[in-house]
Amino acid sequence: MSRIASGGVPDYVPQSAVASVTDLLREPALGKMELIIQGINPGAGISRFSAEMIKRYGLDAAGYVFRTGSEADCFDRYEAAVAQGRWVVVPLWHPQFLHHRYRIRALKEPKGLLGTQDDATLVVLRKEACLRIGAAALKDLSQLYIGNPRLSELEDDLRRRA
Repeated sequence: MSRIASGGVPDYVPQSAVASVTDLLREPALGKMELIIQGINPGAGISRFSAEMIKRYGLDAAGYVFRTGSEADCFDRYEAAVAQGRWVVVPLWHPQFLHHRYRIRALKEPKGLLGTQDDATLVVLRKEACLRIGAAALKDLSQLYIGNPRLSELEDDLRRRA
């Protein structure tokens, strides 16, 4: 599984109008896009990177504001905007259930402020756990690959059942 951070917009926002973070500074995005970008908790990497992007791209001077909150704040705001057809930017990462539920187009981010792709790795913290699991099983587990789309689908299923 790989974790990729990005900002995204609903697929109904024309790519010709908004393909990159820099497009948020021009019309028609400037007149149509919601200026509040709702994030998650302030300690999350995606929140720190997103707040930095607002400054480094000059989005703050154009009126954009990054707001931290809970995951529910972020997801609920995005889903409400989509339900009403509003233009909205959402900080996103993969895997993420919203990618299974909606078509979200990642914005190009020319300055590379969101970092690079992360890879999820199996970590065993206790030596005695390694002994109980065994070398052969650990080798098999290290070969597992579920992929972001499938994990996003699983997360979406779990949220719908909760």
